[in-house]
Amino acid sequence: MPIYRGQMFVKWVFENQHKFQAVRKCSSSLRYKEVEESATQTQPEHVAPPADATSPAPDTHPQITPEISFKYDDLQVTLAAPYQLQPKPDVSDLGFGKYFTDHMLRIHYHKDLGGWQKPEITPFENLNLHPAAKALHYAVQLFEGLKAYRGVDDKIRLFRPDLNMERMNLAAQRSGLPTFDGDELVKCMSRLIQIDQEWVPHSETSTLYIRPTLIGTEPTFGIMAPDSALLFIILSPVSTYYKTTDDGAVSIYADPNVVRAFPGGVGNRKVGSNYGPTIETTARAAKMGHHQVLWLFGPDHEITEVGAMNIFCVYINDAGDKQLSTPPLNGLILPGVTRRSILELASQWEDLTVKEEVLTMNRIIELNNKGRLLEMFGAGTAVLISPISRVGYLDHDIRIPTMKQSQPVFQRVKDTLLAIQYGHIDHPYATVIS
Repeated sequence: MPIYRGQMFVKWVFENQHKFQAVRKCSSSLRYKEVEESATQTQPEHVAPPADATSPAPDTHPQITPEISFKYDDLQVTLAAPYQLQPKPDVSDLGFGKYFTDHMLRIHYHKDLGGWQKPEITPFENLNLHPAAKALHYAVQLFEGLKAYRGVDDKIRLFRPDLNMERMNLAAQRSGLPTFDGDELVKCMSRLIQIDQEWVPHSETSTLYIRPTLIGTEPTFGIMAPDSALLFIILSPVSTYYKTTDDGAVSIYADPNVVRAFPGGVGNRKVGSNYGPTIETTARAAKMGHHQVLWLFGPDHEITEVGAMNIFCVYINDAGDKQLSTPPLNGLILPGVTRRSILELASQWEDLTVKEEVLTMNRIIELNNKGRLLEMFGAGTAVLISPISRVGYLDHDIRIPTMKQSQPVFQRVKDTLLAIQYGHIDHPYATVIS
């Protein structure tokens, strides 16, 4: 009888051993950080505050606790071995996002280990994710896009990276992911670019695209903020984003039956779930001879974005002045860095009125019929400025005289931005990587 009871006890312990382990830590390549109980009690946990997605202000700032962020001073670098280095493609063959550089930056986050771990630059390699990672099931992920430009003086510049970091943290808050000190990530990013600097094209028609990404890696089902995450940056030399017509403009299709974003949603945050569902609609537009989709919203068919770009119109207003307009940031529209820069720069030009206003398709048709619509163009990091010459909408085939202007605003905007990005002029928007 005692032997039987002993066997039962051993069986019970075996089946319930997990109850005796308050914290389980597995050995891995990660460097663990020991956290004292007192520190755990005093440090605030990361909780995403509620975001007002319906009416964000352009200068909305994320809530960040810099003291619990990772630090550039802790950055560890492991350089690629000679056999790991990739051959560099010709500039003429770049395309967009086909090639990647030799190194990447990664920063792990583990709540049980004190939060952010030390940043690491390592040889470029595949990620190792658990099949139940929240990023794979619930789209708990976000990304950013910015570029490094090789200037006329051979110096490498970034364009307003602080705005990308602010927008990335806002998306992290909305997604339940940990925030971080953007300045520290820019420093780590700059070091990564320094290491792979020969991948920055020696050309003013090509750039090095930078893709910071933050994903939830906790391997559990359940829609909740993940206890573990991974922030990583990869680099890709790029040229043209997509093909245009012979005159360099694009044709777009406005379908009122589909929407990209809705009030209270995350149309104003750069999360992957905003982009995947647009593929089918974009493919349908391509079959009709268009390059991109003009996203509309509401019964009045308000213009929001074009493809993954912000949209601008130039027309003669009621006062007889030339006006540059773009839809306001109402929660449906991504607060683009290029968009903001255009508004700030163009507002200094005395011969142009600049305004954020609601634009509907009926308004566009009316202006075009009266001969007052001069230009339409998209703006974003990937393409910079993309002039629009045609809009398909219901039974309308709207021809926009963008490419017929003698001194188009889109070209003036584009030339100004390129001059800043490639160092033709000194400007506070450009950050030089020493």
